[in-house]
Amino acid sequence: MKQYLLAVQSIEGAEVPEGPGEDGDVDALNREMVAKGVWVFGGGLEPRSTASVVRADGGEVLITDGPFAESKEYMAGFWVIKVPDLDAALEWATKATKACRQPVEVTPFDDEVE
Repeated sequence: MKQYLLAVQSIEGAEVPEGPGEDGDVDALNREMVAKGVWVFGGGLEPRSTASVVRADGGEVLITDGPFAESKEYMAGFWVIKVPDLDAALEWATKATKACRQPVEVTPFDDEVE
């Protein structure tokens, strides 16, 4: 089994399109993931304005307010799932994009452990 990040992508200021589903679609998907045993962790994220960036620079640590990337596109939420392969991850991402009505990026975790 391999772990995958399903990252919900959003655009700052853009409205989430209406969908045919009812409210609670994401909650229903979360319950389905748990029931099927693929759920590892997930959640929605607060607005990017609440972010802090911590970076090391020449032995010093600098902490700044706001997002790291100056972009209108950002990760609004995510799931970490554990499934047999990419095809299974893409099936869950298909359900996820329908539930949250946002694009979902699928990325495998690096299996290497140092």
